[in-house]
Amino acid sequence: MSVDYAAEILEGSHRAAARLISWLEDEDDRAYEWMAKLYPHTGRAYIVGITGSPGAGKSTLTDKLARVIRKRGLKVGIIAVDPSSPFTGGALLGDRVRMSELANDPDIYIRSMATRGFLGGTAKATADVVKVLDALGKDLIIIETVGVGQDEIDIIGIADTTCLVLVPGLGDAIQSMKAGIMEIADVFVVNKADKQGADQLCSEVCSRIEIDAHIKERAWTAPVNKAIAVEDIGIEPLWLAIESHRKYLLDSGRFYENRRQRTCRETLRMIHAELFRVVREQLEQNGRLDAAVEQLMNKKSDPYTLMQDIVSEWLSIPKCKEAS
Repeated sequence: MSVDYAAEILEGSHRAAARLISWLEDEDDRAYEWMAKLYPHTGRAYIVGITGSPGAGKSTLTDKLARVIRKRGLKVGIIAVDPSSPFTGGALLGDRVRMSELANDPDIYIRSMATRGFLGGTAKATADVVKVLDALGKDLIIIETVGVGQDEIDIIGIADTTCLVLVPGLGDAIQSMKAGIMEIADVFVVNKADKQGADQLCSEVCSRIEIDAHIKERAWTAPVNKAIAVEDIGIEPLWLAIESHRKYLLDSGRFYENRRQRTCRETLRMIHAELFRVVREQLEQNGRLDAAVEQLMNKKSDPYTLMQDIVSEWLSIPKCKEAS
């Protein structure tokens, strides 16, 4: 008897969700049938990104924030993106182990995901996993990124609210001055605020925010919150800051517009990935790719002309030819 994974997930089955997520990570074609059935039931969960440098205390902050959210009666999904093991390709650190107490809560679902070489701080399947947890009935989904420093900006393409975690003593004062890092944050968190240099870091970030506000005339000014996550200090104010940003998005109409832009980018990404897969498989199967590489290595052709020839060839293929 075949299992209806979509129905089970909609009924709240964590086991069915885990199986579907594994298929998504492995790019197993079986996942797409169920994702298509789940899609009409997505879009209800609010998505929060927790990003920042390695050692900033993102896991502890995520753990404490999830507890505060659960006190509000909200169901929580946590996606913890970890570096990949060079041997198994699996998640190297396993944040689920560090959040073992949370994992015992039936209304919290934690999934550790490996980047598997995917850059930008998230895993390739992260956006799809968000949809699974959304359909699973989670009210709020937290994505903790891998912690790769200034490259970690892909989270803004997934999260509604992005929290950038900074800590004194790790060079975050310098990192915070870099435009790419500053622009992804809707809320700043200076964690480990009991350490020397925390006040200075807060002042420097606030100064940069003021400068940016004058130059770019932003409607939302990102607040700077202090926290000591290991002692449960500053977590409630952080949650209030997230709620405040959510209210701003809804009141200003930015929430719908941001999600519309995200849907557009995601659709184009999926089309790009599938077209690339089909073209790559075709070139590999007919031996044309190897022949093209030999031509390029022997300088009998160039990649620019080759690319244009292949694209022109595919664009001119009638739809009926593929079916035959």
